Amino acid sequence: MLTDQDIDRVIEMAWEDRTPFEAIEAQFGLTEDEVVEVMRKNLKLSSWKNWRIRVNGRKTKFSTLRSDEVDRFKCTRQRCISNNKVSKR
Repeated sequence: MLTDQDIDRVIEMAWEDRTPFEAIEAQFGLTEDEVVEVMRKNLKLSSWKNWRIRVNGRKTKFSTLRSDEVDRFKCTRQRCISNNKVSKR
């Protein structure tokens, strides 16, 4: 069972272009279909439709479709994350 904080993080990761579904599965144990369901239940209909259109055209959302040049993305504002727990300052 996902907490509200976990759901927020899954949604955030799903919106990020360079975060593959495999990364979400590694952290939360959710398959791509389960991520789609989380998004459907927690977004407004228009936002969900926009996300689905966006994801369908993104090779970076699927590790197997990525080019070798795309290794890993880490936002400059992101601190070290271990098991999805953000380190405090």
